[in-house]
Amino acid sequence: MDFTFTEDQLAFKDAISRFLMTETAPEVLREIWETDSGRSPKLMSNIAEQGMLAVSVPEENGGIGMGDVAWSLLTQELGYYCIPDVIADTGYTAVGLLSALPQSTLRDEWLEHISTGSLRVAVSHPENPLVADAHLADLLLLIDGDDVHAVKRDLVDVVPCTSIDSSRRLAKVAWNPTDETKLVGGEQGKQVKEQLFNRGALATSGQLLGLAQRMLDLSVDYVAQRKQFGRAIGSFQAIKHHLADVAKEIEFARPVLYRAAHSLETGHPDVDLHVSQAKLYAAKAAHLAAKQGIQVHGAMGYTWEVDLQMFMKRTWALESYWGSKASHQQRLCDFVHSTLAQDLVSAGPESTFGRG
Repeated sequence: MDFTFTEDQLAFKDAISRFLMTETAPEVLREIWETDSGRSPKLMSNIAEQGMLAVSVPEENGGIGMGDVAWSLLTQELGYYCIPDVIADTGYTAVGLLSALPQSTLRDEWLEHISTGSLRVAVSHPENPLVADAHLADLLLLIDGDDVHAVKRDLVDVVPCTSIDSSRRLAKVAWNPTDETKLVGGEQGKQVKEQLFNRGALATSGQLLGLAQRMLDLSVDYVAQRKQFGRAIGSFQAIKHHLADVAKEIEFARPVLYRAAHSLETGHPDVDLHVSQAKLYAAKAAHLAAKQGIQVHGAMGYTWEVDLQMFMKRTWALESYWGSKASHQQRLCDFVHSTLAQDLVSAGPESTFGRG
C-alpha cells in the first residue's frame, strides 16, 4: 500500500506555499488586520484565482475535486502563513457540508460560486459559540439541534466580539430558523453535523501544525542571531533541547493528522477517534512551540512588532476552535470505554490501513 502523496497534491501544495510566501508577508497581514473589516478583497480574489477555494469542490461544479488528504497539506500552509479562518471555513468546511447534501440546483450554484471566490460562507457549530467572519459572509451555515440551515446575511443579526488574535473576526449571531432556510434535518442532519465537526477539527489541526512549524522556524532564526556572552544563544545546550522538543512533537503529530485525513476521506468507522487524536497532537505541538518560542525570545515576543506574537496568538485561539482539549479527550475516553470489552488494537494504525 502506497502512503505517499501524489505528484498533483505536492505540486499544488508547493504552488500555494510560494504564492502565500509572496502575498502574505507579516507586514502585509498587519496592515490588513488593522482595517475595519480585517480582510482584503484583493487578497481573497487572488487566493481564489490560485484555486484554493476550489480544491474540494466537485469537478462537475467547477472545482478541482481533491479530497481531505490534500487539504491536510494545504491547511498546514494556511497555518504557516497565518491566513484567516475564512479560507478553510469556506473552501473546506462549508464545501464538505454542501457536498454531503442531496444534489439540487441551489446547492450546485453555491458550490460553483465558492470555487470562483464570489461567495463567502461562514459556518457555525454548537462547539463554536462565536462565528468567524460572519460580518462579511454572503451565506451562513447554521445549526439548530440536528437541523442544518443556510441563511442569507441580511436575515442574521451580527454582534462583533473581540479575540486575543487580532486576525480573527468573531461574532455572535441571532437568527430565526424556518422551513425555508432548512437544508437537512433528522438523522441525516445529525450525520451531516457530525461530519462538519470532524472536518472543522481536522482543518484546525492542520493549521495548528503549520503554526507550530512557523514558530519553530522563527525561534531557530532568532537564536542563531541573538548573542549572549559573545556567542549565539542557539549554541547553548538548553536552547537546543527546548527547540528539539518542539521539532519532535511536530513530527509525532504529522502522521496522526494524515491518518485522520485518510479516515475522513475513506469513511473509516473510527474517524471520530482519529480526528480527535489529530486535534490533540497538533494542539500539543503548537502549544509547546508557542511556549518555547516565548522562552527563547523573551518578553519582546509578545509585542506587536515581533512576528512570533501573530502565530502564538492564533495558536491560543485555535486550541479550542472546533472542540476544546477536554471535548476531544472525552471522545477518546468514550471510544476506549466502548471497546474495552472488545479489542483495543482497533485504536492503532493497523486498523486504519490494514496489514498491507
